[in-house]
Amino acid sequence: MKNEQSVIHQAARSTGISEKDLNLLLAEGEERIYPQNEWVFHESSPRRWAGIILEGELELMRGLHGACRKVGTIVSGSMVSEGAFLESNSHSNGAFTRTGVKIWQIGEEKIQALKESNPELFYRTVAQIAVGINRRMRMLADSVHDKMNSENLLISGLRQEKDSLGTRDIFDHVYYGVQTQRAMENFAISGIHLNNFDHMIDALAMVKKAASLTNHALGVLDDARMNAICQACDDILNGQLHEHFTVDMFQGGAGTSTNMNANEVIANRGLEIMGYNKGEYDHLHPNDHVNCSQSTNDVYPTAIKLAVLLSNCDLIRSLRILRNALASKGESFKDVLKMGRTENQDAVPMTLGQEFSAYAVMIDSSIDALEQTAEAFLDINLGATAIGTGINSPPGYADLVAKKLAAISGFPVRRAKNLVEATQNAGIFVRMSASLKLVAVQISKICNDLRSLSSGPRCGLNEINLPPMQPGSSIMPGKVNPVLPEVMNQICYQVMGYDTVVSMAAESSELELCMAEPIIAYDLLHGMMILKNGCISLVERCISGIEANRDVCRSYVQSSIGLVTALVPVIGYEQSAAIAKEALGTGASVYDIVLAKGTLTKEELDEILLPENMTDPRRI
Repeated sequence: MKNEQSVIHQAARSTGISEKDLNLLLAEGEERIYPQNEWVFHESSPRRWAGIILEGELELMRGLHGACRKVGTIVSGSMVSEGAFLESNSHSNGAFTRTGVKIWQIGEEKIQALKESNPELFYRTVAQIAVGINRRMRMLADSVHDKMNSENLLISGLRQEKDSLGTRDIFDHVYYGVQTQRAMENFAISGIHLNNFDHMIDALAMVKKAASLTNHALGVLDDARMNAICQACDDILNGQLHEHFTVDMFQGGAGTSTNMNANEVIANRGLEIMGYNKGEYDHLHPNDHVNCSQSTNDVYPTAIKLAVLLSNCDLIRSLRILRNALASKGESFKDVLKMGRTENQDAVPMTLGQEFSAYAVMIDSSIDALEQTAEAFLDINLGATAIGTGINSPPGYADLVAKKLAAISGFPVRRAKNLVEATQNAGIFVRMSASLKLVAVQISKICNDLRSLSSGPRCGLNEINLPPMQPGSSIMPGKVNPVLPEVMNQICYQVMGYDTVVSMAAESSELELCMAEPIIAYDLLHGMMILKNGCISLVERCISGIEANRDVCRSYVQSSIGLVTALVPVIGYEQSAAIAKEALGTGASVYDIVLAKGTLTKEELDEILLPENMTDPRRI
């Protein structure tokens, strides 16, 4: 920290903790660098450290359910996760860095050690942290009060909008219009709205911006309208107006309601930018201008693909966290000898590390499947318009709009080879759903094993201990259940069920269009979201705290009949079979029988039972 004294000075001013105390606090810490577009911690995950931002900044994000909201920014010189000093159990927000961040961290173990070794310093620090948190709470209360007052003022009247079915009154403070209003009334189905899925909203904004730029370049949209549409899309991409995407994810019309929701919000925001009132569509129309050269039938599937690609990045990132946690346990448990089991019967010895390392490789294969499937999602049908013929779009539109969308989204999307095929064939969504099912099957298998290995503690296998997270029974005192593997199992069952739905929905495609793409969108995006959240919770609240019951594991090896398999190369099959038969008949352990018969000395037997001698190929 010698070269970071200016940051320490800034942190002292912002927290009220003296520079001397800060230097003492952080003397035992360490530097941690997080790359760009990385989560530093997730909402609801346990606090593991406190720190000071040395370089870069963090965005505080709120919301686990596909609709994250930025609630603030933490800049260089600020403390982060200081609640670890207050023994606050979980993060109330997540923290994400878009550009990368360097943080000096002190872990929770060292914080607790400080509490014991230097209580005066510890409690001085706690007092200042509490003052800072109280100050922020007052500022937040004032902000919420002001926001509520301003929002109440917005609900001040109605505007009239019309479509082919007639005229409707629309609250003037909302950005959606008449077609969204009708969809809200027609599809009050699940209560799960488009604004639960930020990636889908962002994908729609990217598509609309790319279309606007392309229409302008081809001479079918003027400067003023193009600029207004693009600025409105940028507002959406910056997290604004998401609350106005209100249609239910379950809807008829092959996604028309979702597309019109986006068209109306963008049009009304664009009208404000141009100096007009919402609903004055003569100047900027949802269909004529925002939806120019487009149809729901090319906008909606393209947006689904982009949203899935964005969600896939989040899911793969969480799977890598899971994979690394399992691999770490594999390394920690590499010397823990235990019995392997096949068909729930004793097999041959292995190490607990081998078991967990195998789990890590399973997750690697899941990541590979997702990455390979994502490549096919780069083929888009934007420019197909209604059925793939490109009707009502200017020449060159399909090729150019794909290039514009690639630049905006950061994904190298490309025009599909055959736009008619790409508009009616939902098979690619089945492929992604199958990859998600593979992920779910493998994670569920791991969670089954975690529950089996931790069963007991007195009358089960009891080979590992899972962190106790909550009391397990309203009637049986002392019972603690494996709640994190259990919830992960249920998440996986849901994803497997979604695969059946996606398959049926894709099969429902008739002639030139698949009408059931809305349920495909929901099942893919929701499945990816719950898998991502489940992986993070499983790591933070279960796998990272797993401990091995080494003596129990070894005792099973010593008492198991399966131990004789390791003795066959030394004493022969016939003698080994006789020992196994005697062990089964008498209940004595193979280990004790071999010693009692003098077949091998204790030293020879223990040498055979060394993990490095039992769990890998070797020359006898």
